[in-house]
Amino acid sequence: QVQLVESGGGLVQPGGSLRLSCVVSGFAKDYRPIGWFRQAPRKGREGLGCISRGGNTDYTDPAKERFTISRDNANNTVYLEMSMLTPEDTAVYYCAAEQRALGCTTVKNGYDYWGQGTQVTVSS
Repeated sequence: QVQLVESGGGLVQPGGSLRLSCVVSGFAKDYRPIGWFRQAPRKGREGLGCISRGGNTDYTDPAKERFTISRDNANNTVYLEMSMLTPEDTAVYYCAAEQRALGCTTVKNGYDYWGQGTQVTVSS
């Protein structure tokens, strides 16, 4: 059974940092490309970035130069490290898995499996 479980969300002050984790299970040794997305209240789900099987990353504009995605295949975990957070980053953050062989995508329609999300609130 495939599962993606996010954790690490919470309340952080503006300008602060947070690291989210996504533990992936059910794919055996198939280290699939993983994407990170977020959804703010009354807004659509937005792609932030992704990491390929080989560790190459791609980011969308909201994440560039502030967010970093990495993966630890030995522990089946993908991370989203966020810095310089603002109230506009308040959202539920999701990780998702896709199945392409090379590269990754930041487009949500390409993903087959999703986690349940973790809330990030940026407020003073």
